[in-house]
Amino acid sequence: MIKEIKTGKHFSWIIVEFDKQPDSQELFERFEIDDEIIEYAIDKNERAHIEYNPKEDEFLLIFNAINLEKQDNHYETIPVTFLVKNKKLFTIVDKESRYVIELMKNVLDEEDEDLSIFSFLFLSLDMITERYFPVLDDIDIEKDILNNKLRKNTTKSNLLALSDLSTGIVYLTSAANQNVTLLEQTRTNIIYRQFSEVEKEYLDSTIIEAKQLLSMNMVISQILEQLSGTYNNILNNNLNDIVTNMNIVSIILASLAVITGFFGMNVKLPLSNHASAWIFIIISSTLLGFLIYRVLKNFFSKDNK
Repeated sequence: MIKEIKTGKHFSWIIVEFDKQPDSQELFERFEIDDEIIEYAIDKNERAHIEYNPKEDEFLLIFNAINLEKQDNHYETIPVTFLVKNKKLFTIVDKESRYVIELMKNVLDEEDEDLSIFSFLFLSLDMITERYFPVLDDIDIEKDILNNKLRKNTTKSNLLALSDLSTGIVYLTSAANQNVTLLEQTRTNIIYRQFSEVEKEYLDSTIIEAKQLLSMNMVISQILEQLSGTYNNILNNNLNDIVTNMNIVSIILASLAVITGFFGMNVKLPLSNHASAWIFIIISSTLLGFLIYRVLKNFFSKDNK
């Protein structure tokens, strides 16, 4: 679906919504948008970046927006394509990034008719960036809840949930870093000379917001990494304790087998002909096993320290 909105005297806003494939022929015939732009728009793995063609006065910006629906139990991001061409701002979205259109409509409702095309773009990017923060707050709360659960019971399901959180925050941190990079590149690009002072201020404000988002992502990421490392160490220590106990039991059983084995041989032993010899065997084996256990336990404990 292609929809054109008159925003005022300065520019028009073209909304391109698609589920599978945009109508590239219509876009080319009506607005001279080539297939390369369409390929950028439909590529889910397209990195956030900018491109400026001075000859055509065509400015392309691909920005990472957060996907509000979890994928495989964690949050990911989706690229949204913006194109400034012939005093028109094109916004190309799919069903997952369609909420961006509502955010941009809110920008138009709050601003006056003298809003320029790049002011509208940068204010929209600022709104998209702000949409990350509630999700990060939820992740932060979920992190604390999981940490409390893991302190009480380190279960597989809780560890997998922690892994999902860590995976999601990696995606968000990478996306936030790309957004900061492209915004700073915009400030060093030749097109920056065309911006008015107001547009530059909006760009600077968006950069500040994007850096705050990146900083928050990095803090949560570091905490999750530390938690994962801590519980990995705990599990490794528990595994070492289990292996140690198994070794002790194996040594005890081997020792007892040697002792009891003498009674199956033609070897004269004290009390071997006594009717209650089996009682002495059990008692002596138990005492010896306990002694071996204490000695080995102390030995392994000192070794671990």
